[in-house]
Amino acid sequence: THYLGNLLKGDLGESYKYLGRPVSSIISDTFPVSLQLGVYALILSYLIGIPLGVIAASRHNTWVDTGSMFMAMGGVTLPSFLVASLFILIFSFQFKILPPALWEGPLYYILPVITLGIRPAAIIARLTRSSVLDVIRSDFVRTAKAKGLSERVVLFKHVLRNSLIPVLTYSGPLIADIISGAFIIEIIFAVPGMGRHLILSVTNRDYPLVLGVALLFSVLLVI
Repeated sequence: THYLGNLLKGDLGESYKYLGRPVSSIISDTFPVSLQLGVYALILSYLIGIPLGVIAASRHNTWVDTGSMFMAMGGVTLPSFLVASLFILIFSFQFKILPPALWEGPLYYILPVITLGIRPAAIIARLTRSSVLDVIRSDFVRTAKAKGLSERVVLFKHVLRNSLIPVLTYSGPLIADIISGAFIIEIIFAVPGMGRHLILSVTNRDYPLVLGVALLFSVLLVI
């Protein structure tokens, strides 16, 4: 009862590992970084996934459709730790154009954001393609084409607006997937977010920090 009362007051106790430091202070310092990473990855996944799905559906049964869905399948099946390792190897060690770790500026955001956003983008692309193919055969689309509207107007003004309903419905689980998938990305790229503290708190048996981080993520997933 005493612990529940402290939770309602926002008092999560003190860390066993970081002596004298409140868990709420650790979370308040690291949560903005994790949130920033997740938001950037979510925006990137929509910017890539929706156009890719629309293009694939508009070129149905062509090499464009096949190639787009092949890339989407690769994005879904390849694990994040493998993609992250390949990106670091190629862009950081071979070409030396991007930093391999830390979170100290826009240049440091590129690799972790892309790595975290690839899988959601692939899922959105496949979902958008399937939805567009269903809508594009509707009567109102044939009517719009009969009126003489251009293919681009029909596709992006009429078809896409009705095709985004399943994509928006999937946004809730997608955000949950990005939040849970950020743990590995934060560890690999040394991003100072909550994922690193969650992993270390488990290995260090820092129970107040484990409970605090788990509670916060549970609230986010429920919302």
